[in-house]
Amino acid sequence: MTKTVLVTGVSSGIGLAQASSFLEQGYRVVGVDRAYAPNLTGDFQFIQLDLQEDLAPLFQQLPSVDILCNTAGILDDYQPLLACSEEVFEQVFAVNFFATLKLIRHYLPDMIERKEGIIINMCSIASQLAGGGGAAYTSSKHALAGLTKQLALDYALEGIQVFGIAPGAVQTGMTQSDFEEGGMADWVAEQTPIGRWTQPQEIADLTMFLASGKAQSMQGQIIGIDGGWSLK
Repeated sequence: MTKTVLVTGVSSGIGLAQASSFLEQGYRVVGVDRAYAPNLTGDFQFIQLDLQEDLAPLFQQLPSVDILCNTAGILDDYQPLLACSEEVFEQVFAVNFFATLKLIRHYLPDMIERKEGIIINMCSIASQLAGGGGAAYTSSKHALAGLTKQLALDYALEGIQVFGIAPGAVQTGMTQSDFEEGGMADWVAEQTPIGRWTQPQEIADLTMFLASGKAQSMQGQIIGIDGGWSLK
């Protein structure tokens, strides 16, 4: 039977690359984003939804999934704590952590009942290091990494595979401001051991391996894909 994949943040960047890769391999893909519907071909359904809002419409249209890719995320402009308002902190956590938690909480029971399911959380280099974001972003991604590991431990014997992907600098719409005049794009590339930014398709390729069912012994790993940045 065709497996169903849910990808959040599907309209651009990593989410778009993931959805395209799954569709190319014959999966059924449901994509969620607060923005526009992406131009994708294949067995694709788009649900326009802000993950900070009520998720009931999504759950009604999609009661179960085989593979859950929690990809959506937002940045915090690298603000240190005293420059970051509580509102920004709450918004970043709402998208980067609590939306993921709500999605997993909804889809996990059915996965457990079927004794199979794959959850792939988009962590970050900021899940392990400081400096990949500001206080809110780094805190939210550390929390997401902790949730990923605990889920993997708690539900491994139930047949649930849980992974985290920890990208470094990825060239997406979310980081577009870094490529504007006066931005950090050139400096980041120079500081990255491979000498360039990671591309969304590289994250998608890793996603496809983790979703293949061939990575069971990698249970709970937060897999870095940062061009060697974390080696320094």
